[in-house]
Amino acid sequence: MTTVASDARRCARALLASLDGRQRDLVRGDLADPGLRSWTYLPGERPGLPMEHLSGAQHALAVELLRSAHSPEGGDLAVGAIEVERIRRELVTGSPPDGDRYWLRVLGDPDGDRPWGWRINGHHLAVHVMVGPDRTTLTPHFIGSEPATVPSGRRILGAEEDLARRLAAGLDPGQRALGISSARAPDDILTRADPVADPDVLPTGIGWGELRPEQQDLLGQLVRRYLGRAPAAYALACWRDAENAGLERIRFAWAGPTAPGEGHYYCVRAPEFLIEYDNTQDGANHAHSVWRHLRDDWGGDLLHDHYARRHAAP
Repeated sequence: MTTVASDARRCARALLASLDGRQRDLVRGDLADPGLRSWTYLPGERPGLPMEHLSGAQHALAVELLRSAHSPEGGDLAVGAIEVERIRRELVTGSPPDGDRYWLRVLGDPDGDRPWGWRINGHHLAVHVMVGPDRTTLTPHFIGSEPATVPSGRRILGAEEDLARRLAAGLDPGQRALGISSARAPDDILTRADPVADPDVLPTGIGWGELRPEQQDLLGQLVRRYLGRAPAAYALACWRDAENAGLERIRFAWAGPTAPGEGHYYCVRAPEFLIEYDNTQDGANHAHSVWRHLRDDWGGDLLHDHYARRHAAP
């Protein structure tokens, strides 16, 4: 069993043990639930256990579970989305919020020998984790930030914006004809909260092979920034998959002006994943970012492998 899986199991057990009967009824879910792939990053209630009413100790256990599926940097980013949401609510209401409006579900049995998982959903945070004996997946993975720059100057998605802007702004006229898909950015990510992400809704963009070496380096850094939300072994495996499929099949597209402070959007598409980012609302101070794994979303390949082994003929 991997360290990531062990940590997730330990965190889930501790959280479940801290809950009373009513809370456990709210938090428990089934992998066979037909609504498993229903999700949203918009405000509003969700199925599951509301973190808003957890005790301080229970909330700390929920945050520990959230961090368990991420790299240290990815954990900071996910927790950062919660912290920015607190700031947003205080800016709107004039007083600090009295709880975090996120909903948690534990799917399957952390004590069993089958794959299991958990999800946390709320405004601008949506993480969907599946845990197997040798792999942990965490997509769809959505992080948003409203405001994108908080009053202190903190930008939790700053690197995601800056790397892409440097790449887009550095395109020469011939490259811009391919890499800049539109002078105006769409008003949100194009895949929205679709249960199955369709890469064909994204602009085609410019291919890896049409970029200069220094531009390829920027695009590689940008991709690894998203993959690096996951623990190192899984992030590396995802990058190796991209290399094996051919880096020339990675494409980048930007929409909108490349000057800071203007509404903008970009996407990266590859055979096995897609990435989207937009910052168009509230005067380009409201950012959305998503990483979708076209094979591993919702633990797809992990569950497929498990059931194939389980039902294989002797």
